[in-house]
Amino acid sequence: MGPAILFCPADRPDRYGKAMARADAIILDLEDAVAPPNRDHARRSLVVNPMDPERTIIRINPTDTDEFALDLFALGQTPYRYIMLAKAEEPESLAQLADYSVVALCETAKGIINAPAIAAAPNVVGLMWGAEDMVASLGGTSSRRSDRRYRDVALYARSHVLLAAGAAGKPAIDSVYVDIADLAGLKTESDDAAASGFAAKASIHPSQMQVIRESFTPTKTEVDKAERLLAAAEGSGGVFTFEGRMVDEPVLRHARKTLARAELSPRQGTVSLPQSGPAPA
Repeated sequence: MGPAILFCPADRPDRYGKAMARADAIILDLEDAVAPPNRDHARRSLVVNPMDPERTIIRINPTDTDEFALDLFALGQTPYRYIMLAKAEEPESLAQLADYSVVALCETAKGIINAPAIAAAPNVVGLMWGAEDMVASLGGTSSRRSDRRYRDVALYARSHVLLAAGAAGKPAIDSVYVDIADLAGLKTESDDAAASGFAAKASIHPSQMQVIRESFTPTKTEVDKAERLLAAAEGSGGVFTFEGRMVDEPVLRHARKTLARAELSPRQGTVSLPQSGPAPA
C-alpha cells in the first residue's frame, strides 16, 4: 500500500469519499472514533456506502466485546476483506477471523508482548501499534513527554512491534501523530518511521497525507546515490569503498530499498498487503 493511511469514523459516510481522495488507503473505524450510541449507524453506513475494497481497511472492535459479533455481521454484507482488529492480544483470537486478511493492532501491554506470536498467525498480513491505549493499559496517563517525544515505554513498544512484523516478513504501520497542527513534528516522526523500516504511517487528518508521503518517498539525490552505489557494486567482488564509505551487503540492501520505494511513488492507490485465508462466500 501507499504509505499515507487515513482513519475515518465509520459513522461519517459524508467523509468516506473525501478521505479516499486524499489517502493511499483508508481505515473506516467502527471502534474508538465512534461513540457507542452511534455504532449501529456506523455499521449501517458501512454497508450502504461501499468504497474501493482494495484501498479500504475496516477497524473492528476487540473480540471480547459485544460489538465484535455485530461488526462481523455487518462486514458479511460488504465486499471488504481487509480488517484491523483493535486491541489484538493473542493469536488464538485471530482464528475467529480466518476468512479475512487482518492488520493486528497491538495497543495493550499484553498485545505488545505477544506481538511476535500475533504476527506469525497465518491470516495476519501486517501489524500496527498504538501508544495511548498501551500506556493506559499500564495505568499511565501519557505516551509522550512535554516536547512531544515518546516516553521510553512507548519507544520500546514501537520497536518491538516493528521487529515482530519484520521477523514474520510482514509490514508494520506506525501509529498516528495526534497534534494535527504540528506538521514539523509529524515530518520528523515520519522520517524516522521510514528510515526505521515501517511500511506506512497512519494518520487522523487529511493535512497529514502529503507530509507522510514526502517522508516515505526518496529524494532525487537519494535515488541518484543509490543508483551509483549499485552500479559500482557490479564491478566489485565483495566489500568495497564508495565515496569514502565502506560498502557491504547490508548497505546494498538499503540502496535497493530506496529504489523500490522510488518505484512506488507517486501513490499506487491500492492496498498491497498480501491476502491471507480464503475469501468468504
